[in-house]
Amino acid sequence: MKFAFVHSWRHRWPVELLCRVMDVSERGYRSWRSRPINRRERTDMKVLAHIREQYSLSLGSYGRPRMTMELKEVGLDVGERRVGRLMKINGIKPARTRKHKVTTDSHHRLGVAANWLDGDFAADAPNRKWAGDITYIWTSEGWLYLAVILDLHSRRVVGWAVSDRMKKDLAIRALDMAVRLRQPPKGCLFHSDRGSQYCSYDYQKKLQAYGLRPSMSGKGNCYDCDYVAAA
Repeated sequence: MKFAFVHSWRHRWPVELLCRVMDVSERGYRSWRSRPINRRERTDMKVLAHIREQYSLSLGSYGRPRMTMELKEVGLDVGERRVGRLMKINGIKPARTRKHKVTTDSHHRLGVAANWLDGDFAADAPNRKWAGDITYIWTSEGWLYLAVILDLHSRRVVGWAVSDRMKKDLAIRALDMAVRLRQPPKGCLFHSDRGSQYCSYDYQKKLQAYGLRPSMSGKGNCYDCDYVAAA
């Protein structure tokens, strides 16, 4: 498998360097390439190709057990031992577990609105009740934060914004977009959690300027805005 490793990485690194790292001779590698590939090596190369594909699709999160399960689901008859050997030889390791990201900072002294929504998510017409929330998404380039605003009548997203930083301007950009697209009447209820982004002076000033009526979840109650995340 040392020669197979050299062969699979030859387009990225010089063969001379790869052979030196794997402690094999270039002559031996050339001899290996010239002889017919046996059934075991052919199978290993096929399995390795699938491992690389699944590793990429999982953003590097699959270890040996999960990788084996995924390969079996696509029809490959492989065991953990073989998968582990191929992953180890080819330097394929699961990425370190990412920490849970906190999106609600309610430990502040900013003003908090009453919970006018009070768990009633029904709306008899568009632009009567809106709800906002911020969630996070893992991408190949790192964490991204997504602020969304939902119309509770249709459950359609009416405003959104994305950023790699969770600041108040993220929530404000989503609000600006929603107002620009929907032009809600004065008195439209806007519900959110007690996060500092929504309680900030700038955000509350925006709500007032747009004629929106602020409403916030009760202390320790995160379930109101889970409705937005689940939509």
